[in-house]
Amino acid sequence: MELVDLKVEIRQKKGKNNARDLRRKNIVPGILYGPNTEPVMLSISNYDIDKIIRENGSTGVFLNLIDKDDTRESRTVMLKELQMDTFNLNYLHIDFQEIDIEEKVTIRVPVQTTGESKGIKEGGVVSIIRRELNVICTPQNLPDTITIDITNLDIGDSVHVKEIDLGENVEIPHDVNFTVLTVLAPTIEKEKEDELDEEEEILEEDVKEDTKEPEADSKK
Repeated sequence: MELVDLKVEIRQKKGKNNARDLRRKNIVPGILYGPNTEPVMLSISNYDIDKIIRENGSTGVFLNLIDKDDTRESRTVMLKELQMDTFNLNYLHIDFQEIDIEEKVTIRVPVQTTGESKGIKEGGVVSIIRRELNVICTPQNLPDTITIDITNLDIGDSVHVKEIDLGENVEIPHDVNFTVLTVLAPTIEKEKEDELDEEEEILEEDVKEDTKEPEADSKK
């Protein structure tokens, strides 16, 4: 397990006004907590946390949190929650949870697929129902992703939690019958295409009728 260094400052002031002032200065308010840790309010450089997330993602990130005022003091934490402004993509608040690297933690891990299923070759579509799954393990055993081989899946086949094996050191605490992904038939897409084709045919007929030249009046 690799720890990423992050320098932080302990802040004394709290409240919405203080948080807004920090964000205007390109500083992100945060908090550190844990089972044996009193909550500590923090200030984090927006540049520093953005660099870490760009290089490591925001899931399963373990950090060596260093106090800027006392670099001898550090804590091992994981990035627990990251709040963002979806409009301008600014960081609003960060939660850090102090951990013991020998103890198990619960954390979300992204789901991805590998291979090309038989169902896709027949026109089917893979639908990932759950793009992240919770796992319970020590930080050293945390997988980067949950990779599911879909090569042998036909249309109508599904993968459930009970079919995912991450080894004896990693537990998935979801219901064993929970569906993670499925291969859908192309029926819905085909119906939509047929409807569009019919609409286009009707439109073409209407255009032809509208563009016909009026017949000359019959001679009296």
